[in-house]
Amino acid sequence: MYTRVFRFFPQFSHKMSALQRVIANNELAENLISSLKTEITAIRGMKIEERKRQLREENARLRVEIEKAKAKLIQLECSNGKTQIPIPGEQKREVAGVKAEKNQVMADRGESDAQKPPAEKKPKKEKPKAAAQPTQEAPVDVGRLDFRVGKIIEVARHPDADSLYVEKIECGEAQPRTVVSGLVKFVPLEEMQDRMVVILCNLKPAKMRGVTSEAMVMCASSPDKVEILIPPEGAVPGDLVHCAGFERQPDAQLNPKKKIFETCAPDLKTNESMVACFRDSPLEVAGKGVVRAPTLKNVTVK
Repeated sequence: MYTRVFRFFPQFSHKMSALQRVIANNELAENLISSLKTEITAIRGMKIEERKRQLREENARLRVEIEKAKAKLIQLECSNGKTQIPIPGEQKREVAGVKAEKNQVMADRGESDAQKPPAEKKPKKEKPKAAAQPTQEAPVDVGRLDFRVGKIIEVARHPDADSLYVEKIECGEAQPRTVVSGLVKFVPLEEMQDRMVVILCNLKPAKMRGVTSEAMVMCASSPDKVEILIPPEGAVPGDLVHCAGFERQPDAQLNPKKKIFETCAPDLKTNESMVACFRDSPLEVAGKGVVRAPTLKNVTVK
């Protein structure tokens, strides 16, 4: 019947053939699109993994650079007399993190520790056992005292004590120190502001009328007069004060029970030239000059 229809109506046969081609082309296009989607997904996954690997390697390099910078900073701080306090467990965490990161980078490269040739084991040399030596404490002298140059950046009267000032003193640290000084009767408030001073930084912090004092301003003192010591010209906050003949090895914090400052105090005086000294050896900032009093000679420094 259909043959007879197409015989009489040949245009129907032509349209059916075109429709079949359209359907075939549509299926081909859908297959092509599906194939492209699969390839794009695979390429995207490969790119993501490659980027992850690059970031892990970069992170490992940065960690090494950070450790080098950290070691350099610690070295500089130690050379400037700043004590390093280790954080418990930090070293173990850092070692574990570096090891895990190293393993991940090796896995990205298709490597493993098992692929490395075993290292040759060197025979251990037996070290002679040394007799246990008792820890020798540094001598009690000015080298145990952490004198530094500071600058008073803020000062006010103590809210609960008429004879006391409360100062903020910059001394080369991240934050200024709060210092309470009994100088109201000897130095006017306006002369305290922005003044360069010498401070003792390793006293144990102590409360004075409710305010914690973190250092002490060093002064030349007589029964009738008190003068703040003057650092040398060109000194800046944080400069270390040395004393010739005495190695500077200050305690992190003076133990009040050992009375180290009290033992040194009688030998801290100004000389005939008003220079602050310990046992006649001048207190000085390296390369900049000596510490002195404005006018007081041969008096106690405290």
